[in-house]
Amino acid sequence: MKRRRASLLLCALPLLAGCAPPDAPPGHVEAERYAAFWLWAGVAPQAVVETAERLYLFQGERVRHRGEAVMQPLGPLPTAMANDSVWLVFRSETIDQTDEQVQFFVSAMLGAAQRWERLGTDIEGIQIDFDARTYALEEYADFLRRVRAALPARYKLSITGLMDWASTGGVETLNALEGVLDEVVVQTYQGWHTVPDYAAYLPALARLTLPFRVGLIQHGQWAPAWEARLARNPAFRGCVVFLVNDRGR
Repeated sequence: MKRRRASLLLCALPLLAGCAPPDAPPGHVEAERYAAFWLWAGVAPQAVVETAERLYLFQGERVRHRGEAVMQPLGPLPTAMANDSVWLVFRSETIDQTDEQVQFFVSAMLGAAQRWERLGTDIEGIQIDFDARTYALEEYADFLRRVRAALPARYKLSITGLMDWASTGGVETLNALEGVLDEVVVQTYQGWHTVPDYAAYLPALARLTLPFRVGLIQHGQWAPAWEARLARNPAFRGCVVFLVNDRGR
């Protein structure tokens, strides 16, 4: 997640595992209220990481170097972790459609997963972080289908998502990815801050049938009442918190 960063904590609504309670103080995302997190490169682990139910660990970025796509390793080093659900996150600044590049991307992700697994960490799935423009969402969907076909079935597949995908006509494209994606995590922040008008985008998520989560940024803005409203959609799976370093708030 170059622009946040960065793929969270499951909130905890009594009837919805993983979401913050509706009486949580408005406007301030407190990591301790959640159970799913992103841990990005350069972000120091916090106590909540040890007890998290779900972790998304940044592992690298696919970039262009001398005209070729290469994977730049980044993020936490492999170690043994006992969390219930661990996902590895890979950012890409480009989506190449050639068979060679799809296989390169998948091989790089699998190599990282195997390094974690050799040290005793079970990897539940892979998350891809790519900021596709809404007009290019169909092309991205084709890429994801090819990744899913090349990825061993034992690994689930997740992507991060932009809020305007749902609000500008991308819902049908996302829903058509059921069976390809296990989830999309829609982010409500950009850089280190919550998008000021994030609430204007959330009603469109009611039309999603693909399982989805909502990404929040630690210390950012969020109205917990949205969790109860989003929970009316059975596809909603809770919230994920993007952890940040203390910047002297």
